[in-house]
Amino acid sequence: MNAIAPSSGFLSYYKGLSLGVKILICMGVGVVASLSGLAGATTLESDVQQALKWRHVGPMRGGRVNGVVGHPTNKTVFYAGYTGGGVWKTPDGGNNWINISDGYIRKGSIGAIDISQTDPNILYVGTGEHALRGDVSHGDGVYKSTDGGDTWTNVGLEDTRQIARVIIHPTNPEIVYVAAIGHFTGPNKQRGVFRTDDGGKTWKHILFQDEAAGAIDLEMDRKRPNILFAATWEVRRFPWGIRSGGEGSRIYRSKDGGDTWEDITEAPGLPKAKIRERIGLTLTEAKPGRAWALISSDAGRGLYRTDDDGDTWQYLTDDVRLFARAYYYMHIVADPADPERVYVLNNSLFVSDDAGETFDTVPGQFNDHHDLWIDPADNNRLIEGNDHGALISFDRTQHWTHADRQPTAQMYTLATDNRFPFFVYGSQQDWGSVAVSSRPKGSRVGRSDEYATARSEAGHTSLDPDQPDVLYVSDHHWIYKHDRRTGYDQFISPSEELYYGWGTADQKYRFYWTFPV
Repeated sequence: MNAIAPSSGFLSYYKGLSLGVKILICMGVGVVASLSGLAGATTLESDVQQALKWRHVGPMRGGRVNGVVGHPTNKTVFYAGYTGGGVWKTPDGGNNWINISDGYIRKGSIGAIDISQTDPNILYVGTGEHALRGDVSHGDGVYKSTDGGDTWTNVGLEDTRQIARVIIHPTNPEIVYVAAIGHFTGPNKQRGVFRTDDGGKTWKHILFQDEAAGAIDLEMDRKRPNILFAATWEVRRFPWGIRSGGEGSRIYRSKDGGDTWEDITEAPGLPKAKIRERIGLTLTEAKPGRAWALISSDAGRGLYRTDDDGDTWQYLTDDVRLFARAYYYMHIVADPADPERVYVLNNSLFVSDDAGETFDTVPGQFNDHHDLWIDPADNNRLIEGNDHGALISFDRTQHWTHADRQPTAQMYTLATDNRFPFFVYGSQQDWGSVAVSSRPKGSRVGRSDEYATARSEAGHTSLDPDQPDVLYVSDHHWIYKHDRRTGYDQFISPSEELYYGWGTADQKYRFYWTFPV
């Protein structure tokens, strides 16, 4: 390896870093190939550099999940797609998780996953998360595995960017449907619903609303696979915010496997609205013809049900809990074996046992829910994806596994101290900030190697590396001073307001989300 001579500016910067950051730079970036010849610099020989390898130091926490599915016959095998960690598999009912996408799937952001019911070796993954927010990553199309996830091949639709749903035909795994949102930040044509009839060799664009609206949901009656429902969504992310909803947010139905589609957005019983946000759809195989639509619009919000395949609809409820952040949630999943049971995924997980008339909160859950799979052959067996990982239940939501064996945390920023072993500090999406030892106490990294710091989920951690008990942690649009010795978090923001629900123009200080400290 040839020596690389860094600039004097970089050298000054490097000397001022903590030991931990110096080690991370030397290990991960390779910029400091050799600092020989520079006064006061550390020299690393080429053979030493080549021996350095990335290793996981934690935290042992699950990250945000957008897609989940279970093996149809092996009751302990499940798959989960993370918004920042690729695809993972558990062979033992959630006790251990194994990454199966590294080296094959080029993007870490996963939006949807499905497995063939007739040949479980066949899986399809749609990349690019569908829970669209400010910190969103895009994908590069659809990937296919024919060996149970051991290897993957990209099979096209690279410009779809964000994929919301993938559905494999229940009896013919060569037929696959994809609901693609498209570009989040501008118009494009590769969005809507696509179908392949030859296992991904070619794709047909079977439903296209327009260049501003993609497909956000897609449902198939797996007992009558020619029956399909699709929801389109007009959405655009700007630097200053998100525009969710418009004329392009609509509901479509097909009775011939997607060859033709009928717009049923204003079918009898549905609201007559100009602007509709993200629409959630589901149907149950337990009662042919029964489906639900979750709609938030300028005409109001409501959950609607049809019992005649969408010809007419009945209003059920406007329970405010089901409609929080309509651009982010709006997920609804019907039980495939119980026609009266339906789940709504929002900040909490809700369940109805009267076909959507009333809802109760499912206990024992974290928050921010994005996908749910229910075994059609055993509706006691479920896997659910939320911001804290993938959780499994074998008793119809009474008990759930934990996500502390899923090292898939979305970390925003890093800092280190000068202890030995040194600790790494960062903020994790929806879990809070954490400090993790660079060297585990036992044979592998575990929860005992970390401790929580302040309340931040998105910002920077700043500290004196020689006095790591006092931390300054930024989060969203405020700052905390955390003292580990007392466990006390002091609110020290320049403004006393938390700014929840405020418009940007009304905020005194406009720092936001991951502003530097």
